Amino acid sequence: MSSWINLQAVGEIVVVGLLAGAGLPAIFALGLRALGMPGKGHVTASDDELAGGSTAGIAIATVCIAVVLAAIGYGIYIIVISGHGAK
Repeated sequence: MSSWINLQAVGEIVVVGLLAGAGLPAIFALGLRALGMPGKGHVTASDDELAGGSTAGIAIATVCIAVVLAAIGYGIYIIVISGHGAK
């Protein structure tokens, strides 16, 4: 291993960057897509109107959006905790 570059640290940064940079937006998009699932009360009024969504879609969207919000909260927590040591 080179004394200039820590390849293990670079690998960890790449993995976390991919998860946070691509994974969280993908989970959020999945949640929004689940909200558009037609339910029993779906009527064909117009393309931009949602009339009664699927119960399963709402449950999936709730879980997906909760995961994204938890990740955001954890990121803020990490930033606040690391700021306390730099006095």
